[in-house]
Order: sequence, then structure tokens, then C-alpha cells
Amino acid sequence: MAYIPSRMVRAVKFLILLFALAAAPFSLAAAERPLTVVELFTSQGCSSCPPADAFLGELAGRDDVLALSFHVDYWDYIGWKDPFASADHTRRQRDYSRKLGLKYVYTPQMVIQGAAHATGSDRSAVLDRIEKNRALARIPVELRQGDDGAVRLFIADAPAKGEAAEEAAVWLVVFDREHLTPVRRGENKGRKLRNYNVVRQLTRIATWRGKALDMAITVPDMVPGGGQACAVLVQSTETGRILGAAALGLDRPN
Repeated sequence: MAYIPSRMVRAVKFLILLFALAAAPFSLAAAERPLTVVELFTSQGCSSCPPADAFLGELAGRDDVLALSFHVDYWDYIGWKDPFASADHTRRQRDYSRKLGLKYVYTPQMVIQGAAHATGSDRSAVLDRIEKNRALARIPVELRQGDDGAVRLFIADAPAKGEAAEEAAVWLVVFDREHLTPVRRGENKGRKLRNYNVVRQLTRIATWRGKALDMAITVPDMVPGGGQACAVLVQSTETGRILGAAALGLDRPN
């Protein structure tokens, strides 16, 4: 019997998986190009955040970027309680601060692919970091929703490199496409703030250790009109780098 390299066997298995997915009765959610994840840490109580919020809306229109708005809660005490703020988002930002070697957190901050950061309103710096981080290796990630509303996640094998695969957290992100909020108090009093891809829930659903993963996902129902889309982030537990991502618009039953 001829020897077949293990790398070739894995490649063939993944191609078979892709052909099987194409024939399945699910709608595929995957960008034509790998997604670069941009996370904006923002607050409706921060007067310098609206320009970054608007810029994130522009990034959300790109097919090669997954732009997400994480509203933090440490501005809430100043006079306006952000309706989308979460202590989980603040913890995520503080974790990035440690991994990126920062001694502080700030708004508006954009974290690009979990590997770099810039002031969210600094367009040139953000665009430069998006371009540089596009070269990072990606793990193929796919999300599909069936006619019955069920969502499935598929993550490929790690490329064979003769060493242990990087352990990664698998995060489910539920978000809304857009919100317009009249602000009645605080630094943005009297303004109507428009926020894009507003994260409503962040949940760790699995751990990926380099082996192909196929699993059903339960996407929680959010507030009426909320939870319009979801994404999955595969993120290194050691460095915080995003190894792969996919997003899916949700068809909710009436």
C-alpha cells in the first residue's frame, strides 16, 4: 500500500467536509475573504466615542471585516447609563489590556484581530493595522442556519506543523445591526447616537485544540427586535489573537 502523508489525508478530509456542507440544506455564512475582526470598546457616556462609532459603521460595510461594538460599563456612573453596556465587555477589554501590555483601558479603543490596538477614531492607524493583520494565518470557520432555524458551527483542523495546535476559546457573539439612542444625560446629553453591530451577549461555547469541530449552536433569543446576527470567534487563550471568525444573519421565527 502506498504511503499517503498525514497532511494530505487531512486536506482530503476537509475537502470532503466542504462538499458535504455544500450539499446540505443549510444557508452558508462565510465571507469570500477571511474576516479580520475589529472590536470597538465604546460607551454612550463618552463624548469622544461618536466619531469612532460612526467609523465602525463604515467598517461594518466591508465584506472582509467583522466589526463589533462592545459597550463598556465604567462610564455609566458619570450620568448616563449606556443601555448596551456590560461588565463582561469591560472584562474582555481589561484582558486585552493585559495581553497587549497596556497598563490602562480607554475609550474609544479598537482591537484588531486580538493582536493590535489603536484609538477608535484614528482612521489611518486602524486601517493600517487591519491591513497588516490580514496576513495572519486563519483557521477556516463556517456558520450555517437550516430551514428549521438551527445553527451549526464548523471549524477546520489546524494546519499540520509538527507541533501541538494552539488552544483556543470558541466564543459565540450575538449582536444587533444598528441602534439609534436619544441620550438624555451625561457628556452626550441631547444627542442621538447611532451604534452599529452592538454586541448583546458573549458566551464561551467550546474549546478548540486543533481538531475539526462540528457542533450545533443554540443562539439565545434576545430582547424584541434584538439578536439580529451572530458570530463565532476562535481566539487563542494564550495570546488573545483571533485565529478564525465567521458571522451569520439570523432568521428568527415570527
